[in-house]
Amino acid sequence: MQIDLIKGHGSGNDFLIIDEISHDYSFTENQRAELARLLCNRETELGADGILFVMKSDLAEGRMRVFNADGSEASMCGNGLRLVARTICEKYKLETAVIETMKADLKVGKKVELSPNVETYQVEISPVLFELEKLPLRINKPELINEKLPELSAEFLFTALAVPNPHLISLIESDILQTDTQKIISEKVNGPNDLFPDGVNVSFVKVMNRGNIYVRTFERGVGFTNACGTAMSASSLVTCLNGFNDFEKIIQVYNNGGMVQCVVHESAGVYTMDLIGNATYLYEAQVKVNLKNGSFTLLAKKDFQEQPAYEKLQEKSKEYLTDALQV
Repeated sequence: MQIDLIKGHGSGNDFLIIDEISHDYSFTENQRAELARLLCNRETELGADGILFVMKSDLAEGRMRVFNADGSEASMCGNGLRLVARTICEKYKLETAVIETMKADLKVGKKVELSPNVETYQVEISPVLFELEKLPLRINKPELINEKLPELSAEFLFTALAVPNPHLISLIESDILQTDTQKIISEKVNGPNDLFPDGVNVSFVKVMNRGNIYVRTFERGVGFTNACGTAMSASSLVTCLNGFNDFEKIIQVYNNGGMVQCVVHESAGVYTMDLIGNATYLYEAQVKVNLKNGSFTLLAKKDFQEQPAYEKLQEKSKEYLTDALQV
């Protein structure tokens, strides 16, 4: 089969975008998973954290399905949603839209550029669930909010929540980032284990000062990533719950891929987040895929020339982190 795609990224979290609205593709469920494992392989000419399938929707302007590099399907992806938001808004010449995802229909829209010539979009992150059965996390309590989880650590406090994909978040000090603690914990809960049977995204969060945080995430099905949109949103919420940041105010969230902004909303005990960040296109490509023998050929590739503008934002973020983390 022959496939047209665009490679893009949100905060360095990169994806291959396959537009099923404009093309007459007909993928089986197995083929979606096989395509993700094949095309996202970092040893090939493409490589990515996952594939974003942009589809027609009876409920909204478009539908997003996300397949990780290992072939598993994610219920949500904040960085990927920004790229899908751009795809849909540009296709239909819209400033705002609604995108159907696995768990919810989410509002998205074009925003003022974070930095000159950096395409910027805002996406809604919801619903937020603290019930451990929703993740699931198998311990004998209904919620885990800023508490110890002795099976993983006698030192750290964790918060577990779904947004709607599962997250385990710990607020830490800078020196912990230089150890392999996060890797050990993340690999334990994403391998065969009794706590998280379906795995979980694990984030370590450093509050640098009010309104500024750093988030590093081990993403389920991927491993350590430059950034994870839902993790940055969930981490922002956790800092607000702990009094380090304020609801309804912009939080600058730094990551290894750059930075985003997040605003946490609370109404009658219900939380939602707005995630604001880049939706950068790297290149468009055409590939010929043979799933029978697990191979593909890159037929054409054309750069968008958008990355240099993003790299200026990324460099500013790195300079800030170097000073703020002091490690």
